[in-house]
Amino acid sequence: MISCTEFIPAYSELFRYLEEKGGREEVQRFWEYLSDNFLGNLRELVEEHGLRGCWMYWSHTLNEEAADFTMELDEDAGEFSITMHRCPSKGMLLELEQMEPYHDYCAHCDTLYRRVLEPLGFEYIFDDSGCDEARCRLVVRERERDD
Repeated sequence: MISCTEFIPAYSELFRYLEEKGGREEVQRFWEYLSDNFLGNLRELVEEHGLRGCWMYWSHTLNEEAADFTMELDEDAGEFSITMHRCPSKGMLLELEQMEPYHDYCAHCDTLYRRVLEPLGFEYIFDDSGCDEARCRLVVRERERDD
């Protein structure tokens, strides 16, 4: 069986191709399409379990990808976070000598997950300042409610 990681260079090149053909807006449209059509499992978990649904979703996907990460869930504080110590996707791209990664590769994580979580009433904070070292951090918080 082919691992999901086998497709990472192809994704990077697809993002580059889409930008060359239709500009950054075309890449953004593609990411929005993926979010809207293929992240129903995240949406369903969060609708049913709240922040714990984030934990359930990412504990499965990140372990499947063999990522080096730390997740924290504080339901009392209304916060879930992932600190990615070494992203397997970006890490692989950085190690490839035959190609340069798409310049904004990590932004797909921001678009895909923000688009699912914010309409469900959560604040999504994505820090990609360490992407050139295959590191990032995301925080999902319950949004303040006006009662």
